[in-house]
Amino acid sequence: MALPGLRGGKQAEGPLLIFLLGAVSILGPLVIHMFYPATPGVKQTFDVSDSLVGLTASIPLFVIAIFTLVYGSLSDRYGRRPVLLAGLLLFVLGSALSAAAPSIWTLIGGRFLQAAGAACGMTLARAIARDVYGSDRLVKILSYLLMAYALGPMVATPLGGLLADQFGWRSVLVFASAIGLIVTALVFFNIAETREPRETGTPRTSFLSNCGTLLRDAKFTGYVLQSGFCSGVFFTMLGSSAFLMVEYLGRPAAEFGLYFLFFPAGYWIGNFISSRLSGRVDIDIMVFAGGAVVLLTAVALAALMVGGIVTPLSIFIPGFFITLAQGMALPNAQAGALQVSHVLAGTASGIGTFMQFFCAAAFTQLYGLLADGTPIPMVITISIAASLSFAAGVVPFLRRKE
Repeated sequence: MALPGLRGGKQAEGPLLIFLLGAVSILGPLVIHMFYPATPGVKQTFDVSDSLVGLTASIPLFVIAIFTLVYGSLSDRYGRRPVLLAGLLLFVLGSALSAAAPSIWTLIGGRFLQAAGAACGMTLARAIARDVYGSDRLVKILSYLLMAYALGPMVATPLGGLLADQFGWRSVLVFASAIGLIVTALVFFNIAETREPRETGTPRTSFLSNCGTLLRDAKFTGYVLQSGFCSGVFFTMLGSSAFLMVEYLGRPAAEFGLYFLFFPAGYWIGNFISSRLSGRVDIDIMVFAGGAVVLLTAVALAALMVGGIVTPLSIFIPGFFITLAQGMALPNAQAGALQVSHVLAGTASGIGTFMQFFCAAAFTQLYGLLADGTPIPMVITISIAASLSFAAGVVPFLRRKE
């Protein structure tokens, strides 16, 4: 049941609610990407090895992936609002502890708490959207949230670099604390409990039982795997394109930054198309079509790379169409997963978010293991992820009449 006294009195609507859900969604990217420019300063301050400093950046990835599952299940049992507020307060606490850390181990602990808190946003924003908007407008709202999520890394990395250069690495974490406090206050006063009271008895089954209930549904499994493998394609493309531009082609980092805009541009256009087609084209058709375009573009990219046509445009134009197709498929796959069980929407959102982070980490690691200084490891990794994404999307497409 929802915890007493925490249901809230006022519920934001329209653009304000979408803005608030977008704000809590980008806390994850904020934790991950804003801190990267601060790591050299951390190493200098504590005089520690690169591997130890690296933990401050890598641990949050695993923590966020795990805690998305926890928040989803807790929100089904106790309500969205109290769990969201608890996560936001944990984010603020972790940020403040990290900013004041007297040692590298305290910083690592603070980053753990910070990431654990940030994980609430990505999971609960989707669950709240499912509660408030139902099936009819869910794809459109998720498209907007994904656009905000994609914007996070684009803003967080340069902002983190600016703060670290001007005020030192601790200022990055002070800024995160301030943002966390502002978002917490806005959520406290503007988001009421959205999980319906009639759901109170049902989620008392165990977390594993709830996961099993969802994963036994073939359509749900198809949706979350399609989203996960799509994320594997996307993150592999991000990492490999940077290497190919700077190391393989010898282009300056600034030029890579310009070409990099192809990725968010494709993603945002795909999200916009998805929002426009919401309600007109069946969700399962959009998921299938997006997966098919990703696979076909991956094949075209492989042909170019294997054929020796390795230029910025031969990398980023296919990348544009891959991200465009993902922008079309992901909101629909996420909406489909959330619609499988309204009672377990929080758990469903947690599983979906976990799969995205897990597959992103797994395929990024696979690319790193295969990397040999040529474009071929990128081709292999993206081809595998794109093929699996397409195969997963076929399942709900074939079962769309059920």
